[in-house]
Amino acid sequence: MKTIRLTMAQALIRFLENQHLAWDDQEQPFVKGIFMIPGHGNVVGLGQAISQEAKRMKIYQGKNEQGMAHAAIAFAKQKKRKQIMVATSSIGPGAANMVTACGTATANNIPLLVLPGDTFASRQPDPVLQQVELAQSAGISTNDAFRAVCRYFDRVERPEQVMTALLNAMRVLTDPADTGAVCLALPQDVEGEAFDYPLSFFEKRVHRLQRRPPEKLAVDEAVKLIRSARKPLLICGGGVRYSEAHAAFAQFSERFNIPFGETQAGKSALTWDFPLNLGGIGVTGTQPANLLAREADLIIGVGTRYTDFTTASKWLFNQKAKFLNINVSPFQAMKMDALPLIADARMGLEALTEALGDYRSAYSDEIKKALADWEAELARLDGMVYDQNTPPLINDRNAESAGQYALDLGSALTQTAALGAINRLIPKDAVVIGSSGSLPGDMQRMWRPYSPDSYNMEYGYSCMGYEVSGALGQKMAVGEKETYSMVGDGSFVMLHSELLTAVQEKIKINICLFDNAGFGCINNLQTGQGNDSLCTELRYRTATGKHDGSFLHVDYARIAQGYGCKAYTVRTLEELESALTDALKIKDRPVLFDIKVLPKTMTDGYDAWWRVGSAEVSDNPLNEAAWQEHLEHIKDAKAY
Repeated sequence: MKTIRLTMAQALIRFLENQHLAWDDQEQPFVKGIFMIPGHGNVVGLGQAISQEAKRMKIYQGKNEQGMAHAAIAFAKQKKRKQIMVATSSIGPGAANMVTACGTATANNIPLLVLPGDTFASRQPDPVLQQVELAQSAGISTNDAFRAVCRYFDRVERPEQVMTALLNAMRVLTDPADTGAVCLALPQDVEGEAFDYPLSFFEKRVHRLQRRPPEKLAVDEAVKLIRSARKPLLICGGGVRYSEAHAAFAQFSERFNIPFGETQAGKSALTWDFPLNLGGIGVTGTQPANLLAREADLIIGVGTRYTDFTTASKWLFNQKAKFLNINVSPFQAMKMDALPLIADARMGLEALTEALGDYRSAYSDEIKKALADWEAELARLDGMVYDQNTPPLINDRNAESAGQYALDLGSALTQTAALGAINRLIPKDAVVIGSSGSLPGDMQRMWRPYSPDSYNMEYGYSCMGYEVSGALGQKMAVGEKETYSMVGDGSFVMLHSELLTAVQEKIKINICLFDNAGFGCINNLQTGQGNDSLCTELRYRTATGKHDGSFLHVDYARIAQGYGCKAYTVRTLEELESALTDALKIKDRPVLFDIKVLPKTMTDGYDAWWRVGSAEVSDNPLNEAAWQEHLEHIKDAKAY
């Protein structure tokens, strides 16, 4: 056996250079590049290896460990999990910063490989700088925190162990049923230690993304169930997009006259104007999707995890409804006490289409009527104008917030009108990204995708701070297409470090920052449950001891300009239209739109419910009313 003597870190990088993924009739390198923030845990051993062994992979300088890992997640998501970026950090706080990103990746089933440095395997020196010492075990380091949020975790304590670790990492990263974050913790002494590795380990290795076909018996049972249904409803989940089952899903829906609602991950598998597309479903869903969901006697979930937002906390569907789940993951296929069809989404749909024959649902004009009513509602939201006498506010005890904001910040622009204008004015092939706050609800209801796979909403973890970093990764994945990030001011303040990376790399991303001076979504939840506003609005503290003074005026445009971005301040629709048009001329740097929008001018709920921690006992009558509403809803919610 021919061998080559390499350090463990050199072997790791050489291996990653030679990994490829094949699916259908396509093949490409699996690892596109590496985000790196050097520190004493990775700059010497792994850093030397990257300098020597990285030939094809491109190296990017991250600015925050969580941010760069989120960029890697968005890249992999936009690439439909068929290509990844790696993130590497030092030990201690640098590593811990990536734990949040790993949770984001695993919650969304997106492949992410992180390589944090670790303490010395030899334990000499001990403790090393940034080491957390625990008296009950010398074998635990900060990196053990990754175990809870990763699909696979390994600590490479001898140089030869990296071979097994890497093979297991690739197994998980390329598994459509169980992918997510993978952490290989690298003790910094072992990074530089050498071993005689077999040359065969570094040969080109092609991992085939296998499509799991459905079993015939399972197809027969599914056909029987569908044929017994009069008004089935499809749910288009992220698995449709990752399986590239767009055409199969459209054919199935159209041929059997079955309408569908979209999850956040499934949205944009088909364009918004597909005749049977009801839009988002569930807590942040549309009126037609939620209305027909309550009447459906069979729910056919395709590639969905059935999160609480999709099911409206298991309340949305009627008690007699049955479930059929097409999913490559047995774990997900069993949810909602469903009949499982364990298969690749495309192959499962194709098998059912062939077997169902002349079946047609019993829908008549309900779908067209529901969609027509919704188009009228979209037009209202697009044209929402603030009037002090009849403000277009969602239900809220603190409605005076909007009027106070208008006085303090000098803007009366509504959030829905701004979002509608952006949707109308940006290029039809542009891609959008978001994650947290009120914008995911507005986006799932209002955003009209004109091209497939143009919508990237991280809503499995709903991680604040993903939006700007994710826009960088998404732009790296789509190339010349314009990328627009929809982010609230609260999330922007939490994490926007990779905006500087975009400036450094001359990568154009468009940041649409909706400034409503606070955490508007959570303020709605807070006051909607009968509570007073507490730490959810960006106001000055007054003599009362509370944050009930005037709103802070933050000039986010100047912050962006300080980084080197082009920036616009927007307070009217006319200013927004002018800025969006002008920004299209820019090609070599990021753009930020500082959009001042009124609080309480986002979309409201549409026949959905979300189960939250309502207070059973309170001296506030409004809390007691919220608890009674909770009791009424859980009576109709499915209990499994």
